Amino acid sequence: MKKGNIYEGTVIEAQFGGKGLVDVKEDDTHYKVAVKGTIPGQKIRFRLTKKKSSKLEGRLLELLEKSPLEDRVAPCKHFGHCGGCSFQNMSYENQLQLKSDIVKKILDEAISYQYEYEGIIGSPDEFHYRNKMEYSFGDEYKDGPMALGMHKKESFYDIITTDNCMIVGDDYNKILKAVLAFAQKKGLHYFHKITHSGYLRHLLVRRSATTGEITVNLVTTTQEDIDFAPLKDTLLALELEGTIVGITHIYNDSVADAVKCDKMELIYGRDYVTENIMGLGFKVSTFSFFQTNSRGAEKLYEKAREYIGITENKIVFDLYSGTGTIAQVLAPVADKVVGVEIVEEAVEAARINSESNGLNNCSFIAGDVLKVLDDIKEKPDLIILDPPRDGIHPKALTKIINYDVERMVYISCKPTSLARDLEILQANGYRVNRACAVDMFAQNANVETIVLFEKTTG
Repeated sequence: MKKGNIYEGTVIEAQFGGKGLVDVKEDDTHYKVAVKGTIPGQKIRFRLTKKKSSKLEGRLLELLEKSPLEDRVAPCKHFGHCGGCSFQNMSYENQLQLKSDIVKKILDEAISYQYEYEGIIGSPDEFHYRNKMEYSFGDEYKDGPMALGMHKKESFYDIITTDNCMIVGDDYNKILKAVLAFAQKKGLHYFHKITHSGYLRHLLVRRSATTGEITVNLVTTTQEDIDFAPLKDTLLALELEGTIVGITHIYNDSVADAVKCDKMELIYGRDYVTENIMGLGFKVSTFSFFQTNSRGAEKLYEKAREYIGITENKIVFDLYSGTGTIAQVLAPVADKVVGVEIVEEAVEAARINSESNGLNNCSFIAGDVLKVLDDIKEKPDLIILDPPRDGIHPKALTKIINYDVERMVYISCKPTSLARDLEILQANGYRVNRACAVDMFAQNANVETIVLFEKTTG
């Protein structure tokens, strides 16, 4: 196979991250090429874009034949153009089965003994489940009219106005339309990624699934000075199911295409919403990490609490604790919970939330797990791990293993990283007892995985 050439083949296997493995026969030799945006059973045409050692990757050009898994018409008008959703043309049952099979295959390849795989727990809501969206300003095509929404599929620059998105409630769509109309009326310009000129960058919207509270956050550069009082009045006048409790103006002059905050000004109300999970209340600010599927998060945490088992009179470490949600869920049934998180804002939020929840046996430490563990005097009886996508630093994992705890629960948003860490844990006396997938991202390729590790004896 030659890089740049166009080939045809059938997708024979799904891989994590929305890729499909395509079988291609050339000169009596079968090749397997990973192509993003495909599902098993499809026949496709693609261009070979990467050829390095035995790793072959391609870019989808055309769908020649549909897969039997594509058993419905996507209900969203943006599907196929928007880069957000990838599975809407499959029934939710097919989505769940596909994700479960992907996770099990990854685990099976890393585990050589019998363990209990419990399948997948579906999201309580197939649509309208997200509690946070980050929209970008741009244009749908070069020099086109301003757009506000999601990136076009397979595009770094082009933006589609996703004003009828179905993974969020209609409040989001109404707010998006109002902000875009204001920007167009004012003749404002979006920030160009190449020239680094322009004003409007992002719109962040949070809506609590349990209280209906909404915060609207507009991200701009400092290249103009605009009065947003009229926009505030427009937003507060919208007929929404929820209630806008805060509007902020965030300044970001970074050249990187990422949502960052150089300075924040409060235009109205406050900069957080309150969310209720498993009987506990949480203040979720603009940049706090919080699971984007609130009702799905309850399913995730219920399973984590089930896996960790009896916590009475035990010290639990919640490593990579974020805003401390898991720690606080465990605190009422544990002697003490210690959370460690590198993002200081998240740690501060965890401290505030635990205090408001009346939990006096939680402590949260800001810092890198790799370094912080050396300074903690307590020794854990049980450990919860919920690391970033890339998994755990090998040196940090060694320190975690050296605690020699009876049980560990590992929560992963990237099962391939989990599999890598799993091999190290197994080599050091831990075995997988139970595992399952939890779908927090209906209509999308991502999935959460939970694994219970138990220390072997002898």
